[in-house]
Amino acid sequence: MSNISFMEKLLDGVEVEWTTLGNERYVEIANSGRKPVKASLRAAGKTPYYGANNIQDYVDGHTHDGEYVLIAEDGSASLERYSIQYATGKFWANNHVHVVRGKEGLSSRFLYHYLCIVNFIPFLSGGGRAKLTKGKLVDIPVPIPCPDNPKKSLEIQAEIARILDAFTAMTAELTAELTAELDLRKKQYNHYRDQLLSFEEGEVEWKTLGEVAVIGTGSHDTKDAIEDGDYIFYARGREPLSLNAFDFDETAIITAGDGAGVGKVFHYAQGKYALHQRAYRIVPSEMMNPRFVYHCLRSYFYEYIQKASVSSSVTSLRRPMFLNFPMPVPSLAEQARIVSILDKFDALTNSITEGLPREIELRQKQYEYYRDLLLSFPKPDDEAAA
Repeated sequence: MSNISFMEKLLDGVEVEWTTLGNERYVEIANSGRKPVKASLRAAGKTPYYGANNIQDYVDGHTHDGEYVLIAEDGSASLERYSIQYATGKFWANNHVHVVRGKEGLSSRFLYHYLCIVNFIPFLSGGGRAKLTKGKLVDIPVPIPCPDNPKKSLEIQAEIARILDAFTAMTAELTAELTAELDLRKKQYNHYRDQLLSFEEGEVEWKTLGEVAVIGTGSHDTKDAIEDGDYIFYARGREPLSLNAFDFDETAIITAGDGAGVGKVFHYAQGKYALHQRAYRIVPSEMMNPRFVYHCLRSYFYEYIQKASVSSSVTSLRRPMFLNFPMPVPSLAEQARIVSILDKFDALTNSITEGLPREIELRQKQYEYYRDLLLSFPKPDDEAAA
């Protein structure tokens, strides 16, 4: 499937009828069979029980039998990709999914692949938890290639589905291999990290973080952020923002003071930057290699905070919670050696621009490119413009 001309030949000149999911000639909406089952009443069985986003359980009995496409009824308008599932054989569907399938002239598998690229946001209603009502479901457009020749139409649909199924399987296999490799590298990293950062009693001097670093916060709020500012603005999340002013010009480790990332180390600041009023900067003293402190904090600070807290979960940090974090203080030469090794592992396992995570992302984008190419049928507006 590397020959693009084959796909162009398959799609070129194809007459397309645009219909909707409400067209009963092509589509069956089988919502009447849906039935929710409370978790307390579910019996362990072999039939998959589908909710809006996945298989929630396995139960006895079934509501449907055959090949169907399941479209989330409840979802979020901010989702980049709406939840579409494909069910075959006997299954149980609850009332949070629309259950549809192709009738004569429309392949259910082709329909599934096409719905995976549909922008559902214009069809959703509601607030934070958006809803796809049946009244809007029936308006979703669907292409039928060669509508005047049902046999050829189904052949085209089947070929497109076959190609995309093959790509899906290949992408899943490659992604699984790369993910397994990445998991192995992470385990290796954790193993070497723990070895490198573990010291026998008397081997090195131990101090507290408060003794080897300056700890403080910033002065800005998230609402101060602007687009395309001159300086990095570290807030409480993983993604940095920007400002046209800076607070500090230094090398520091940044951690969130509250929010979802509390106790986790996301950023290593170098140079001029601005800082959120509920984010902490940790500036190592001259006796410490900043990257060495970064690796120690990134590896163990979150766990330390959880154990040090009297509550089951930490919602915010205070400066005193930092002060007693134990820090080994080997020689600067030994710190530099450890940093050199851990930085290499860190780049391999965590960088999005290099190593295995980047490869996984590229495989997914390659699949999406060919999928979109195969499913880009001309719309009536396109034909008029031509």
